[in-house]
Amino acid sequence: MKPRADENHPGYRVLMELLRTADTVWNASLAFFERWDLSPSQFNVLNLLHDNPAGLSQTDLSRQLIMHRSNVTGLVDRLEKRGLVARREVAADRRAYSVVLTAAGTRLLRDILPRYYEEAARVWDRLSARRAAGLIADLQQVAKNAQQIAAKLPR
Repeated sequence: MKPRADENHPGYRVLMELLRTADTVWNASLAFFERWDLSPSQFNVLNLLHDNPAGLSQTDLSRQLIMHRSNVTGLVDRLEKRGLVARREVAADRRAYSVVLTAAGTRLLRDILPRYYEEAARVWDRLSARRAAGLIADLQQVAKNAQQIAAKLPR
């Protein structure tokens, strides 16, 4: 017989702490990227494009960012207006385009990334590599469980 789930269930308490932590990290990210007039989401776009020099479609960006395509359009629009990314036509399909990092975007990332890596390491200061690997595995399992639950929900 399954124990009754309520606010005292360890799974609920862990989920609430995970959500609080995610909110805290998001707010710290807002403060960190403010000096470059970027949002964390805009940084994520730049970082993905840095890792994909040939560019990505907005559909690919939305999948990798786990974000609706219409939200990606706004992010790309703002970054393009600042000259940090550009849209390039895809030769095989004139209706499609690829979003690429510009030279200005690359320079900005060169400024941000060393500081970002340093601060990210500080966030995990007291966590051993072994514990980090375990935490990653646990979080991946939680994400998988959540996806399975969501897939069964009525739409």
